[in-house]
Amino acid sequence: MAKASARDVLLHPALAGAALALLAVAVYAPVRSAGFVWDDDVYVTQNATLRTLSGLARIWLVPGSVPQYYPLVHTTFWLEYHLWGLDPVGYHAVNVLLHAASAVLLWRLLVRLRVPGGWTASAVFAVHPVMVESVAWITERKNVLSLALALGSLLSYVRFAGLDTGGPPASRARRAWTYALSLGLFLGGLLSKTVVCSVPAVAAVLIAWKRGRLAVRDVLPLLPFLALGLALAFPTIWLERHRVGAHGAEWSLGPAERIVIAGRALWFYAGKLLWPRPLIFSYPRWTIDARSAAQALAPAAALAVLAVLWLARRRIGLGPLAAALIFAGVLVPALGFFDVFPFRYSFVADHFQYHASIALLVGITAGCAIAARAWGPRGRLVAGILGAAVIAVLAALTVQQIRIYRDVETLWRDTIAKNPGAWQAYSNLASHLADTERFDEAIQIASEGVAVAPQIPETHNTLGAMWMLSAARGGVTAARLERAIEAFEDTLRLEPDYEETLFNLAQALAAAGRPGEAREYFERALEHHPDDVAARIGLARALVSVDQADRAEAQLLEALRLDPASAEAHYELGNLLMRRRAFRDASEHYREAVRLAPGDPTLRADLERARDRASAGERLP
Repeated sequence: MAKASARDVLLHPALAGAALALLAVAVYAPVRSAGFVWDDDVYVTQNATLRTLSGLARIWLVPGSVPQYYPLVHTTFWLEYHLWGLDPVGYHAVNVLLHAASAVLLWRLLVRLRVPGGWTASAVFAVHPVMVESVAWITERKNVLSLALALGSLLSYVRFAGLDTGGPPASRARRAWTYALSLGLFLGGLLSKTVVCSVPAVAAVLIAWKRGRLAVRDVLPLLPFLALGLALAFPTIWLERHRVGAHGAEWSLGPAERIVIAGRALWFYAGKLLWPRPLIFSYPRWTIDARSAAQALAPAAALAVLAVLWLARRRIGLGPLAAALIFAGVLVPALGFFDVFPFRYSFVADHFQYHASIALLVGITAGCAIAARAWGPRGRLVAGILGAAVIAVLAALTVQQIRIYRDVETLWRDTIAKNPGAWQAYSNLASHLADTERFDEAIQIASEGVAVAPQIPETHNTLGAMWMLSAARGGVTAARLERAIEAFEDTLRLEPDYEETLFNLAQALAAAGRPGEAREYFERALEHHPDDVAARIGLARALVSVDQADRAEAQLLEALRLDPASAEAHYELGNLLMRRRAFRDASEHYREAVRLAPGDPTLRADLERARDRASAGERLP
C-alpha cells in the first residue's frame, strides 16, 4: 500500500474539519471571562419562562411570553438554565460551539459546491472580528443557532438537488430523505431566527449558478420552504412592531429614504468585512436625506455593481454575481425595508450581517484562490502564506474585540469612547452604575447623556431616575428628589405621554410629600397601562395621603386581582385595614405578604403588631 503523503494527511476531511473547529474555539477562548450584557437580562437572567416546565410550554405556545417568537432559542436557554443556572460560561460555550459548527458546515457546503479556497473562506468566517457581536453576546444565540441550522439545510438541499454530483440521488427514498432533512432543519432555523427565510432564495441562486439557468422543476421543490418562511416572517414583523416597540417617529421613513438606507448599509457591511476597524456595539445613526445626490449614489452604485457582474458573466462566470446577490439578499431584512427595534439607535449593527457576510467572504476568497491557481505553484504558495497571515491578523483582532464583552460597564464605556453620540450607552451605563450604588458616577454619566442628546426624552428620564435612586439610597433626599422631578418634567415636555416617566414622576412627587400631584400622574400612567400593579399601589398610597381611603382600597383590591402574588399590595392593604382598626383582616393580609416575601423584616414586624392588637380584643369600631 502506498504511503500517504503529508499533504494527503493535512487535507483529510476529518482533520481539516477538526482544525477548523479548533481554530474557532481557540480564538474565542477569552469569552469564558465574559458575562451577561445588554438584553441578556430579558433573554436569560430575568426570563421567568426558563424557571419551570410550564414556562417551557409558554415559550412555544404563547407568543409574547418572550421578546420574540424564537422558541428554539429560548428552549436552549431553558435547558442550560436547568444545567448550570446563571453561570454565563456555559451559555458562552454553547455560542462558541455553534459558531464553530457553522464554520465546519460552511466548509463542507463549499466542498460540495466545489468552490475554490473553501477551507480558507470558512476559517476567515470563523475568526473574523465582525462575528464577535453574534458569538460573544449571549442574546445573539438567535444568530449562531439559526445559521448552523440554515447551513445544514442548504447542505442537505445541495445533495437533494444534485448540485454536488451533477444529478440528484439515484434512490427515490434517499432523495426524499435528504429533502425532508433539509426542510426540517430549515424549520428549526426559522424557529431560531426568521432571517433564514432567505434560504430558498439562496438555494435558487446556487442552482442558477451551477446549472446556468433556473427551470420550473428547480423552483417547485422550494415552494414549501418559501411558504414556511413567509408563515413565520410575518408574525415576526408584527411582534417587532407591536411587542418589541419598532414604531414611532424614528421609523417614519418614506420609500426613498429606505432605499438610501439600504444602499448605504450594503456598502457599510462590505467595508467592515474588508476593514473591520473600528467595530462599535452601537454605530452612529445616520441622518437620511433622500434628496441628497451624494446619498443617492450609494444605492445607485450597488445596482451598478450588480449590472456589471451580470454583463461580465460570460467572461468571469456567474460566481461573482451569485455571491453579490446572496450577500444583498440575505441582508434584506436588515436593510431598512422592515422596521426593527435597533433602528431606534442605529441603522446598522455587526450582528445584522452574521449570515450574509459568508457570501462576500467566500466570493473574495474564491477569487483569490482562482487567481493563485493561474500563477501556478508559486502563486499557490504565495496565496497560502497570505491567507495564513490574514487569518492570523483577523484572529488577533477578534481576541481584542472579545474583551469589550467582559461586563456591562466595559461594553458601554467602549461604545461611548468610539461613538460619543450613543445616548443609549450613557443611559445603560448610568443604570448599571446605579445598580452597583455608584450614584454620583451614575448621575454624571446620565448628565453627559442629556448633553449629548437633549432632544431625546429617554436621556432626561434616565437622569431623573438616577437622582431618584440616589435620593432613596444615597441620602440628601429632598434636594435630590427635586432634581429628579425637574428631569422628569423635562422628559414630559419632550414627550407628554412618556409612560415610564409618568410613573417615575408620580413616585418622585409622592416621595417628596406631594401626594395630590402624584395622584394625577399615577392616574395618567394607568390610562396607558391599566394592568400596571405598581402604579395602582402607588395611586393607593397617594389616595390614602389625601384621605380617600375607599378609593385607595378599590385600587389595592384591583391590584390583587391583577396579581394575587403581590406582597406589596397585601402589605398596603394590611396598612389600610390597620388604619380602620380592622386588625384581624389586616393580620391576614400581612400574613400573606410575609408568605410571599419571607425575607422582609418590616412585614413580619407589622404582622406581629396586628396580631397583638387583634388578640387584645380590639375590633372594628
